[in-house]
Amino acid sequence: MNIIISNRSEQPIYEQIESQFRDMILRQQLKPNDPIPSMRALAKDLHVSLITVKKAYENLSRDGLIVTVVGKGSFVASLNQELIKEENQKKIESLLDRACTLALEAGIEKNVLKDLIDLMYEGEPRI
Repeated sequence: MNIIISNRSEQPIYEQIESQFRDMILRQQLKPNDPIPSMRALAKDLHVSLITVKKAYENLSRDGLIVTVVGKGSFVASLNQELIKEENQKKIESLLDRACTLALEAGIEKNVLKDLIDLMYEGEPRI
């Protein structure tokens, strides 16, 4: 499991863990029913508190991205396409919010921003 944390980030460590798992699940790098490391193993690998990892796992579980089976471990949950779409839409909204803020600060008019979005949307996929 390739989770990278930064002590210099303003984002709390549990959120860094949570967001990296969320991205791997939503990008389907982790598939439904794939096992994820135990909380203890991940805490040891990352050299962080077990409580930190537990908080990340609780949030992922709350959001329906992982399931924990007592005695067996934690696994990627089976996700419906609507949940994946909703999560990706949240990311897009956040990015567009930042783009609109930057456009306003730069004096770029809304119609120019819309034209840019149209051009980018029609372009080749960037995956």
